[in-house]
Amino acid sequence: MGTTDRADRFYRDQVLDHLNSRMREFVGRQEMFFLATADGNGECDSTFRAGPPGFVRVLDERTLIYPEYRGNGVLASLGNLSENPRLGILFVDFLRDRIGLHVNGRAWVVPDEEMRVRHPDLPVDPVPGRRAQLWVAVEVEEAYIHCAKHIPHLQKVPRQERGDRAWGTDDMKRKGGDFFGAAAEAAERAPYRRREEAPAAPAPARPRTPDPSSFQEEAERVLALVQQRAPADPGEFRGWFG
Repeated sequence: MGTTDRADRFYRDQVLDHLNSRMREFVGRQEMFFLATADGNGECDSTFRAGPPGFVRVLDERTLIYPEYRGNGVLASLGNLSENPRLGILFVDFLRDRIGLHVNGRAWVVPDEEMRVRHPDLPVDPVPGRRAQLWVAVEVEEAYIHCAKHIPHLQKVPRQERGDRAWGTDDMKRKGGDFFGAAAEAAERAPYRRREEAPAAPAPARPRTPDPSSFQEEAERVLALVQQRAPADPGEFRGWFG
């Protein structure tokens, strides 16, 4: 897309192999993040994690830890990490700074009692559903900004208006019930099977091999259109965490 120079500048100026002091402070006050993992075959999953401010702990500039609370029992993320230790974390501050931070790295799982022996200052959360069953430790390999321009600015709703969150509950209604209607349709469909368990599907028809010259012409046409409507590069940006 003609952005090689911008991408190279971003890697040079913004991508770190550790968490600098401003990143560590930012992580320490977040109440949520989005987690991406993949299994041994590269099949991906993304999910959401939340907790009180400080539920993600930065141990040092290259290590952070987060708790795994009681969930739905599927353990999709931990299952993926058992096959493929790489993960991606996206913190987004919707409330104050309206900025994001990507952290990519390698993970390993530590039982709660072992983590507390290593770090006896870890608090014991007073809410039973927010007590860690396990901890995921992350060795930071990349840390970089997610820019503010498309992040909405949100506000917290007062507790009396939203009600308390039901941490760790098994109450189906408080967990969201059958919001998308999947359970109501269960009797009408075959049971879900993972791809490796399902019968092999017929091989699709082999697509026609495109003519290399026509592909090159189309790529050049699209690139020219993109460059015509691209805004002028505003110049060097050293960002929030530089």
